[in-house]
Amino acid sequence: MRIAALIVAAGRGTRAGGDTPKQWQALHGKRVIDWTLEAFRSHPSITDIAVVVHPDDMDLLTDPDLIVTRGGATRDQSVKCGLDALAPQCPDLVLIHDAARATVSKPVIDDVIDALATHDGAAPAIAVTDALWVGTDGRVTGTQDRTNLFRAQTPQGFKFDKIRNAHREQTAPAADDVEIARRANMTVAITQGCETNIKITLPQDFERAEAILRTRS
Repeated sequence: MRIAALIVAAGRGTRAGGDTPKQWQALHGKRVIDWTLEAFRSHPSITDIAVVVHPDDMDLLTDPDLIVTRGGATRDQSVKCGLDALAPQCPDLVLIHDAARATVSKPVIDDVIDALATHDGAAPAIAVTDALWVGTDGRVTGTQDRTNLFRAQTPQGFKFDKIRNAHREQTAPAADDVEIARRANMTVAITQGCETNIKITLPQDFERAEAILRTRS
């Protein structure tokens, strides 16, 4: 079985600060994206890795074992570009992962792959345990029931042909690939997420990610 990883790295990530997009910034002796790639390179089940990058960043990855392709104007378009680039490899499954989640662990990846034996898709998530408020203009205006709510993570895994067809058919923006899969009536399992599988979004997240990586050294 061929299992591909598709790393989405075409965004600009301006909220993270810095002179370059967050995926190219330094993190614990490497770039953020290098840690992300290592998590999938070192996984024994991953056979192919594709990376979708901004057109201005095409020269920032030189590893000949990677499939590097240009992204689109939106995340949806970038994922579609990546799926098209992977198609010649004929993967059975694909794991779509944000480059900014540099601390993803092998158990999280394992659980997604295992769930794909019985589902069209699978993705890690963590149940919401905090109280949820609705607010306007800095004031609490109501509450939101947290029952059956989850915080989504990546990698989000799918049967390759099904998610590629779903992306081809989708016509409206989506929050993530799970939303696109569900529009195509694909079954998506929730697997166990991890609090250390953080997405670098803000400047302080670099510190958190570095602390996580330091414990694994």
